[in-house]
Amino acid sequence: MIYIIILNDKYLRYITYVLFMSHFSKIKTSLKDLNLLQKSLSDLGVFCDENINTLNGYKSQKCFANLVIKQNNNYDIGFTWNGSEYQLVADLQFWQQPWSVDLFLDKVTQRYAYNSILKATQLQGFQTVEEVTQENGSIKMILQRWK
Repeated sequence: MIYIIILNDKYLRYITYVLFMSHFSKIKTSLKDLNLLQKSLSDLGVFCDENINTLNGYKSQKCFANLVIKQNNNYDIGFTWNGSEYQLVADLQFWQQPWSVDLFLDKVTQRYAYNSILKATQLQGFQTVEEVTQENGSIKMILQRWK
């Protein structure tokens, strides 16, 4: 097994490559709530097939996934629980999404954080007063609660 660590200005990301056994790469995330992950993907227009829990890969290889995203090229991507968080699982050679892998994960993580904040604040009685997407892509939210 080879571990490749990718560093950039936002986060540390681990990619695990299992050589000679699988073409699937597993990319660690900080996503822990399956329902929030599904909602975040749906918000981005990425839909999961809830009836499937097996990814199709190179040379008909299979891999379990909690969420499966079908691609037009028949090489699936998905998310699987590793015991502490969901990790992205894909054969990166056959990545066929509108964004690069890094940008895809950035968008999913941002949307996940957004949905997580909304869920937590609504439970505490807050309501969204204003929401603005900034030029740099960040989202500014103003929330209020009446006592």
